[in-house]
Amino acid sequence: MYDELKYWYLRDHKLFRTLSMSQLKQLCMIIGFKKAKKGEIIYFSDSETPRVFLLKRGNIKIVSIDEEGNETIKDIIQKGDLFGELELEPDKTSNELAVALTDEVSICSFLLSDFENLMLKHPNLALSYMKFVGLKLKRIKNNYSNLMSKDAKTRLKTFLLDWSEREGNKDGNVISLENYLTQADIAQIICTSRPTATKLIIELEEEGIIQYTRKEINIPNIELLR
Repeated sequence: MYDELKYWYLRDHKLFRTLSMSQLKQLCMIIGFKKAKKGEIIYFSDSETPRVFLLKRGNIKIVSIDEEGNETIKDIIQKGDLFGELELEPDKTSNELAVALTDEVSICSFLLSDFENLMLKHPNLALSYMKFVGLKLKRIKNNYSNLMSKDAKTRLKTFLLDWSEREGNKDGNVISLENYLTQADIAQIICTSRPTATKLIIELEEEGIIQYTRKEINIPNIELLR
C-alpha cells in the first residue's frame, strides 16, 4: 500500500511523465518519504547526505542564514515543487534550511547520487528536469529583479499577485488564499521590516485591495494588484 501511494504520486508528477509503469515502480524502491509538522526543519544545505526533494503536500520556506544569524526567506515551496540540491552539486558554502510552514507536510526525496544515476539512464527525464529547474530559476530571478527595482508597496502587491496566481481559490470575483505566512515572513520575502510590512498590509486593506486575517487573505479584484 505504501509503495502504491508513492507510485501514484510519481505518476501524477509532470517531471516523471516520460517514464513507464515499470520504471516508476523501480523508482519507488529508491525514493524516500517523510512527513513534517509546522515549524519542523526538513533539511540543512550542509547535510552529509545531499538529496533532491519533491513536495507532495503543504508548504515550505527556504531560509538563508547569514554569518550574524539573520534569516532571509529565499523561496516559498508549494505542492509539486522541487527543492534541495537542484544544481546536482552539493554547495558546502551555503547556509540554508527548509522549514515546514503548514501542518501535514509530505515530502518525497532521492539521494543526490541516486537521482543523478536515474537521469543518466533516462535522458527524457533529464530534459524534463532541466526545463523544470530552468523555469524555477527564472521565477526566482524575476523575484530578485522585483526586489531591486520596485518600492516596498509594489513588491508586496507583486508578491500577493504571484501568490494568488499560483495558489488562489476563485469564488466569483473573489480570490482567497490560505494565509500560512506570518507578517514577519511576508516582510522577509519583500525585504522590508515587519512594521513596514504591517503598515503596507493595512494600507492595502484601507484601499479595498485585500481583506487580511491571520488565516485567510481575500482579494476582491485581482486587477487592483497589477
